[in-house]
Amino acid sequence: MAWRVDEAVEHGLIDNTVEGLTTGKIWLAGRDEPLILSLNGDCWRDLAGSVLEFENPNPRVCPEASELDTEQTGIIGDITASRKARVPEISEEEMDECERRGQEIPFQWSNVLYIEWFSEINGRVLIEAADYHLKVSASEWRMDDDQEEAQKLANLSAMRDFLAQVIRRAEPDEAAESAPAQGELDEFEWEERLKESDRLSDAYQEVLEKYIDDHDSERKEAFVMGWDGLLGAMAEREESGEDEDFDDEGDFREEWRGSGDEDDDEDEDDEDWLAESHPLQARAREVAMRCFDLVSRGDDKDSPAQRLVSNLMQVSAKLAGVLHGHGSGYEPEAGFVLAVLKRCLNWINDAVGACGELIAAADDPDACASLENLRGEIFAIRDGIIELRRELKKS
Repeated sequence: MAWRVDEAVEHGLIDNTVEGLTTGKIWLAGRDEPLILSLNGDCWRDLAGSVLEFENPNPRVCPEASELDTEQTGIIGDITASRKARVPEISEEEMDECERRGQEIPFQWSNVLYIEWFSEINGRVLIEAADYHLKVSASEWRMDDDQEEAQKLANLSAMRDFLAQVIRRAEPDEAAESAPAQGELDEFEWEERLKESDRLSDAYQEVLEKYIDDHDSERKEAFVMGWDGLLGAMAEREESGEDEDFDDEGDFREEWRGSGDEDDDEDEDDEDWLAESHPLQARAREVAMRCFDLVSRGDDKDSPAQRLVSNLMQVSAKLAGVLHGHGSGYEPEAGFVLAVLKRCLNWINDAVGACGELIAAADDPDACASLENLRGEIFAIRDGIIELRRELKKS
């Protein structure tokens, strides 16, 4: 969904010397004219009031960069040179060797350059890099703590608005009008619903990548995805003084699912399966995140490591798409969830096959053991999906 052009950048500048307006020029490899930025809003405090100049020591031509419109007018996203991210401590060759052996890649937390904006024509555009050469001028004006928090909240709202356009949820009234009076959905109706699930899961994958290392990731993910019911449950739990550790997603999500109207016992029974599904989605997400270290930028998209990560991310995102929609105006039918879970089984099977290829290619006993353990986790997720489908078919 986002245009990621950091590899194509040759050099550029971001100018926020005028409060409330951020302009800039960015030259990309393979393009004669630079991108011209004119964005409403300010950078984070580290760059607010200043001119940032940056240069990529190793630019390369990227075909997608040529499709961006020259005039980039729109709303600012997060622009900072102090975003914390995990940066590998070893070379790409050493990373490839670690991946081949199934070993963890050593990293350190470092400041990275993060330039994000929402273009009226192209949508979300992102540059994220740890190796650019940077030069920051003296500030023409100062941003205080309150102003920075207000700008960050505006950035979250911009991300939420962008994702709302991507997901294109049906309004409750529209969903009710389009729902069949009785009987099963036809092929066209199911396809429309599956397309919505695709959009929802694509959006969630984008959100995971952006906020995964953020200390307040769950609240920000819920806000930008439009999961207002989840936000409300978080706020109620905080106000009650209960433990705010949401790492145990199963227990917390179950409480959230049961926090609605309890007058209709039949409706409450119909949603019991949703509460039981949350640990499954949490487990799928955790396994997918663990697999990220297996992939490097140089991997071909058809390599076993890339296929493994891609398939597991699809499963995690799809489960989130059908199980985390409560309170957003979108309530999936059981039959729709069954269709999505069937897709998940296909991705799980592909992931198992890719993991088997990695095991066969590994020549280190520790790497083999690690991959065998991972394959066991994937089989456990598969068993969970099968069990969830069985429960749904009974209802």
